[in-house]
Amino acid sequence: MESTAPFTAWVDYFTRNGVRQERIEATVDWNAPCTLPPDARAAIARSLQRFELGESGEGTHLLGLAERAGDPAYVDAVRLLIAEEQRHSALFGRGLRHLMAPSLPGHWTDRSFTLLRRSLGLDTEIALFLVAETVALDWFEALAASPDPVLAGIGRRIVADEREHIRFQIDRLHLDLRRRSAVARLGIAVVWSTVAVGAATVLVVGHAEAMRACGSRPAAVWTRGLHTFARSARTVLTGPVGRVLGPSVVRPDLVGPLPRIDTVVR
Repeated sequence: MESTAPFTAWVDYFTRNGVRQERIEATVDWNAPCTLPPDARAAIARSLQRFELGESGEGTHLLGLAERAGDPAYVDAVRLLIAEEQRHSALFGRGLRHLMAPSLPGHWTDRSFTLLRRSLGLDTEIALFLVAETVALDWFEALAASPDPVLAGIGRRIVADEREHIRFQIDRLHLDLRRRSAVARLGIAVVWSTVAVGAATVLVVGHAEAMRACGSRPAAVWTRGLHTFARSARTVLTGPVGRVLGPSVVRPDLVGPLPRIDTVVR
């Protein structure tokens, strides 16, 4: 890695971000009753159950890979990132209680994703995380527009974090993959794009009813998710060598309105 400075900035961002998270959560009336019709409630509950599982991991495998990469600042940033993802799982659990739905003990999509990423190295694991986060971002945007205020608050919280998580993954992958040959990067792009299309399709098929309950068309979520992935992959693979994005919100403990979705990748 050319410099630890990008990840020092990320450690500072993650350390301060708790203030913004608390500010967003304070706008939610967690005691408000759920007024969604039963079919919409059930559809969204099924979706949150799967996301609660996906965000609940301890991250020990990823952390071990990060430690072997030899950058202490990156290790600290990954540790803080994992803590944020675990808080997302807790938020989805809170949403399930709001919907009066149980948590799931397991799901094949979570088991498959976990098995795949744990069989690979750091760059490939991060690349898979970037796929998952980019293709799901628009669904979280839809949740933030839910007619139910508690679910909308959860969506706002998740979106605020995931925008920055995408930038963080881009920074790591760019510093590593941009130094590969043009032929190698072309091969990576082909395989990566194929995986992204598959992931977006699995997401839309599995969560279509919930998307409709939040007023979004599954096809639009699929298209926008892949567009966000494509912009992210392009930044990773074709940006100037050594260029990093860094957090878009340098002081999350001080900023006011949340950044728009188009600030994810500039």
